[in-house]
Amino acid sequence: MKTDNIEINTQSSIRLTLDKIIYFDPYKIEEEKHDADIIFITHNHYDHMDTESINKIKKENTIIVAPETMKDVISGIPFKEYIYLNPNDETNIDGINIKTIPAYNILKPFHPRKNEWLGYIITYNNISYYIAGDTDRTKEAENVNCDIALIPIGGHFTMDANEGAKLIKKISPKIVIPIHYGSIIGSKNEGKKLKENLADTSIEVIEKLHF
Repeated sequence: MKTDNIEINTQSSIRLTLDKIIYFDPYKIEEEKHDADIIFITHNHYDHMDTESINKIKKENTIIVAPETMKDVISGIPFKEYIYLNPNDETNIDGINIKTIPAYNILKPFHPRKNEWLGYIITYNNISYYIAGDTDRTKEAENVNCDIALIPIGGHFTMDANEGAKLIKKISPKIVIPIHYGSIIGSKNEGKKLKENLADTSIEVIEKLHF
């Protein structure tokens, strides 16, 4: 299963190339690309909702997808179309199936469940990508079915490499790409730790994060 259509900038800033160019939580984008067909935002923290980066990738007909609870924030930026979703929603954009998964902390205060922030499962051509957002190992995350999982492992605000490995063993994707470490929080060795923790499985760990 190929992953050369997936680029990670830093933190959870992801560029996914399908028939359309899709971004998730664009952050610290340097180039004026203006190539985004769809932009997904998981939640309203500065390293996920970066207006400067959004303006570097959006174009005249870009669609934005974001939590319903971020409507007041997103509505101030001009887009062709605004799609606001709640946890456990499902929709379709031009043949791309989208499901939302709640993304929250269980005991930590940083990402309260009541905020209704999101992870996304994107399915296209029978390949499903789980972009987890900032989350702990929740019961909803443990019930995800996907081929490729992109999960945060920096610790403190999210899972660490140990918790991330427990989640991945539970949902058993073919490939996992660790994100959200090595920059703001979490050492650059977290990806290596995750790989070591999954060495007894057939799950492939691919490190793509740019520091």
